[in-house]
Amino acid sequence: VVTVGKFQGGGAFNVIPDSVTIGGTFRAFSRESFMQLRRRIEQVIIGQAAVQRCNATVNFLDEEKPFFPPTVNNGDLHEFFKSVAGSLIGADKVKDLQPLMGSEDFAFYQEVFPGYFFLLGMEDASVERLELPHSPYYKINEDALPYGAALHASLATRYLLKLNQDLPVVEEKHHDEL
Repeated sequence: VVTVGKFQGGGAFNVIPDSVTIGGTFRAFSRESFMQLRRRIEQVIIGQAAVQRCNATVNFLDEEKPFFPPTVNNGDLHEFFKSVAGSLIGADKVKDLQPLMGSEDFAFYQEVFPGYFFLLGMEDASVERLELPHSPYYKINEDALPYGAALHASLATRYLLKLNQDLPVVEEKHHDEL
C-alpha cells in the first residue's frame, strides 16, 4: 500500500512554485516486498521527473523514520491462542482476520523471538458502526476490557503451565531456572 498524504509547494495561489515536497507512507507484508516497493517508488519518482525535464531527489527519512518490519504471528502460538481464547470466550468468537497493512513496533520483538499479536474485538450491538482507531470519533467499548484482561491472564498462565510441563525434571523436581 502506498499512501501520499502530503503535497506541498509554494506559498501563493497564483505562482508556480520552483519545487514541491511530496510525502507519504508505504507498507508491505514482507521485508522483501517492502524493499522492492521502495526501489520501485524511487524509480518512478526519478523517471517521471525526467520525463517532465525536472530533477527529483528521494529521501526515505531512514534516520527519523526507520523501517518497520511486518508483524507476522508465529504459527504454533496462533494455535495456542485459538485454543485458549476459544475455551474462554467460545470458538465462534475467535476470528482469523485478513492481513492488515498497519505497522506495529511489536514486530521488532518478533524478529528476536516468536510472538503473537491479536486484536480484542469490541462489538457493541447498541452502536451501528464502530469507528476505526485513528478516527477522531473512535470510542473504546469499555465492556470488552474485562474480557481482554481475562484473556491475557489466561494466555499467560496456561503458557507458563505448558512451558513448565516441557521443562526437564531433575530428581523429581522441575528445573526452576529461566
